[in-house]
Amino acid sequence: MTPNRNFTPAIKGGLVAAGSFLLLGTVSALWSNPLFVRMTPSGTAEIILLTALSVLLGAYVALWRPRCSARPAGAGGVAGFLGIACPTCNKVLMLLFGGELLLTYFEPARLYLAAAGVFVLTAAAWRQWKFWREATCFTVTTSSTRTKG
Repeated sequence: MTPNRNFTPAIKGGLVAAGSFLLLGTVSALWSNPLFVRMTPSGTAEIILLTALSVLLGAYVALWRPRCSARPAGAGGVAGFLGIACPTCNKVLMLLFGGELLLTYFEPARLYLAAAGVFVLTAAAWRQWKFWREATCFTVTTSSTRTKG
């Protein structure tokens, strides 16, 4: 019995979605864990945005894509992660901007950055879905015209 290769992208996308949810949520300390402690409080909005980000990352990975098309998805993923993460726990942001600047200016806009990241990732996944759909339709049309002729 040979495996059905049509399920491979769906399985890969599901694994990426589950893995990114667990990894990003743990690193962002959205739930209690022994590895990371969150310095600023998190709420339901972070979990919702993390869920949307993870599902969209999984959908993006599941779809066929040409080379060098991952820039918008990468930008959306980074923006989404920075938006759900604790600003004072991020050492790079802390070194670049300082704690007072992060808490004064970045903390109030953090969820908007996460929403913008989800929006960019949605646009990237939608674009990849359109490319995948056109490529699939072209393949089906090409193979069906060969059998007729």
